[in-house]
Amino acid sequence: QVQLVESGGGLVQAGGALRLSCAASGRTFSNYGVGWFRQAPGKERQFVAFISWSGAATYYADSVKGRFTISRDNAKNTAYLQMNRLKAEDTAVYYCARHSGGTYSDRRSYRDWGQGTQVTVSS
Repeated sequence: QVQLVESGGGLVQAGGALRLSCAASGRTFSNYGVGWFRQAPGKERQFVAFISWSGAATYYADSVKGRFTISRDNAKNTAYLQMNRLKAEDTAVYYCARHSGGTYSDRRSYRDWGQGTQVTVSS
């Protein structure tokens, strides 16, 4: 079992930046990949970014490519999502989750979700 806790969300103006953190406990953090997803009101949870267990491989949704950066620090059991040049359409609850196998962009490939952190971008 893995426990994940997101933090770092908040209210920011369009064009601003935030850094989300995902602190993990339980299973060895360096043994699994981590994904970030987001869910806006009335919409399905959608893939944002993925990082492999070592950090060597990263993938992004087209909508955030070039603006968001995913990273991890295995010594601190923490993954991060640096979000720059934020837009109003980035407003959502952001979740991190443990990748348990399968397509990295499919939420069914993940287990052990965090509780989420709200990001609100004002235009």
